[in-house]
This record gives sequence, C-alpha cells and structure tokens, in this order.
Amino acid sequence: MSDDLLHWRTEFPILTSTTYLISNSLGAMPRSVFDRLREYADTWATKGVRAWADEWWEMPVHAGNVIAPLIGAGGGEVSMHPNITLMEAIILSCFEEEGSRKGKNKIVCEEMNFPSVLYLYRNWAETHGCRLELIRSDDGITVDTQRMIDAIDERTLLVPISHVLFKSAYIQDVQAIIAKVHRVGAFVVLDAYQSIGILPVDVKALEVDFLVGGVLKWLCGGAGGGFLYVRPDVLKELRPRLTGWVAHPRPFDFSTEPIEYREDAFRFLNGTPAIPAIYAATEGPKIIQHIGVEKIRAKSLHQTELIISFADRYGFRIRSPREPERRGGTVTVDVPHAYEVSQELLARNILIDYRKGAGIRIAPHFYNSDDEVRFALEQIREIIDTKAYERHVGIERLVT
Repeated sequence: MSDDLLHWRTEFPILTSTTYLISNSLGAMPRSVFDRLREYADTWATKGVRAWADEWWEMPVHAGNVIAPLIGAGGGEVSMHPNITLMEAIILSCFEEEGSRKGKNKIVCEEMNFPSVLYLYRNWAETHGCRLELIRSDDGITVDTQRMIDAIDERTLLVPISHVLFKSAYIQDVQAIIAKVHRVGAFVVLDAYQSIGILPVDVKALEVDFLVGGVLKWLCGGAGGGFLYVRPDVLKELRPRLTGWVAHPRPFDFSTEPIEYREDAFRFLNGTPAIPAIYAATEGPKIIQHIGVEKIRAKSLHQTELIISFADRYGFRIRSPREPERRGGTVTVDVPHAYEVSQELLARNILIDYRKGAGIRIAPHFYNSDDEVRFALEQIREIIDTKAYERHVGIERLVT
C-alpha cells in the first residue's frame, strides 16, 4: 500500500538512523528547528533588549495562534506556557477565595490521570477545604464514563480529565462528561496532551472551559511548549491569582498597585516567558496543520491495528483499547520482563518507552512506515525468545 506521508521523513533527522516509535512521549524534531533556534540566537545577538519590543513580548500568544487551528480555537485565544502542571496551577489559582468556589468543594478526576496533575490537585484540595474524588478503572485500561458522570454533582467545582489516557491510549467520552459538568455549573479542564496532533479536537464543538496541551509529543514541537485555551466568556469571568506582569495591560508602567488584567489570552500569563522554547514550538504544528489531522488519524488507526495484529500473532497482551473509536495513537504491549525488554529495544536503537503497571508503549506517527512497526514487534519476540533481555536484569534507570 502506498503511503504518501512517508515523504515527510526527510524533514526529521532522527529517522535516518533510528526506529522512532515514541511520538507519544517526544515527537521527532523537524529539521527546520535548527533554523528557528539559530534565528533566536541571531536575534538575541543582534537586537539585544530591542527584541522584546520587536517580537518577543507578543510571542506567547502569536505562537498560540499557530496552535489554535489544530484545536478549533480562534486567534488570540491560546497562550504558551512551560508545562501542564503550571497551567493547571494557574487555573486552580482562579478559585483561591472561598467565594469564587460558590460553595462547591469537590474535584472529580480519573485515577489514571497523569500523576503530576494528581499531585497538584490533591495538594490544592487538602489546603483549600476541598475533596478530590478519583474514579477508579476496573481494568487498568479504560474508565467507565457513567461512573465518572455519576460522580459529578452539584458540589463539584472542577473536573480535570485526560482526553486520552497516557498509559493505555483510551479515548474518554469527553463530550458526555462535559455536558454533565455544565449541567451542574462546574468547570472542565481537558488535558489534550495525548490527543492534539493525532486526533481531531474542536474546543468550540466540545464547549470546553479550559484546554491544556503541549507540543512536546504528537506536535513535534519540543520541551517547554505548553499551551492553554480558555473559553472567552470564562476568561473574562476569572481572575488568576498565580499571575505576573505579562498579564497586566500596561506592564511597563511597573505599577505596584493590585494587578489589572488584560481581557485576552495574556490574562492567564504571568512571568517572563521562555522564549527559546517558543521559537522551537511552532515548526512541528505547522507540518501537522499542512498534512491535516484527519489524514494522520487514518494512518494512525491503520498502524495501531497493525501493532495489535502482530502482538496477537506473537501472544503478547494488549493493554490498550481494541476498538478503533476508543484508541488513541498508542498501543501498550505487555510482555514478560517488559522493562528489561524495553531496555534492550532502546539498546538496539528502537525507541519506545515503558510504563510501570502497563507495559511497552509503541506510538507510530505519520512519518513511520509499516515496516518499522513490524520490525519492532519482531524484535520484541526475538528478545524474549533469545533471552537477550537478561543483560538488563537488576539495572534500573530513573527515566523509563
């Protein structure tokens, strides 16, 4: 079968030497990032402080405008931030005062959310007289939508949920969850880190209150490029307490009076932005936009199905949904000695990752070939059969 997306491989240098199947963790770097980071260095070297007035000050929202079409947002509605945890902390800061919570004291979240998010919400709930209710998974793969909906009631303040679960790639029925959230007057914070760039997402159609994501993974934009969308009517209603001078309409007045807030996406910014990361952040999203997420999704469904078929042939356990409509861009394969097998794959320059309690995550993207997918699964079988994984027994690394 011909695959016209493979001509994009030349834009990603790492693909010439590596079987790169880990775009759910870190997307491959586009070649044009070399030029963008050189542009940053040249700008700093030649313009110095003048770069702030010429371009840097507006970059957190101008870069957000590159992301906006990929999530169905409008111009000026997306701002760039260093990471998800900080963005969620900014959102939480809107509810510091008890009056802003309007008597609501419950946060509902799936237990399979990303731990960094859970750490933040648990600590915040404990110090603000609120309760964090975690919805458990029966199988370690999915979360029952009805159980989530039933937990959301009139006491609920916030529902921070993952669009796609990071360990299993299960796609939650976020539309049904958001509908219940709004019926009880709560806010939803949709973490789309594992969906933007591999699944179509439309914040307007979903009527989502907040969407947080990042370019690190499927968008191939590198570290430090988180992005935040706040529904325009919600944005004007809330006042983030985790704030800073970038959120002020006249920052160079250097006023020491209580802060005034801008009425656009700058409202949710705070301190001086990480400019180098923003330079790198937009090259991958431009490629994704050019190709079209629908085309990428179609290829992803084909290749994740290919992973499942080979895993079944080899007798490996699948820890991701088999139903295409419920499966994101990753297939998690559980095999004996999965951690050690993952380390041997890395040693063979087959890049995947391992998640404790789940298995080996394999995540092909638009630039991967079917042959690479087959090769990775064949190598897993060979590593197990020859016990090549044994040389990694007893060696534990911090990053897996």
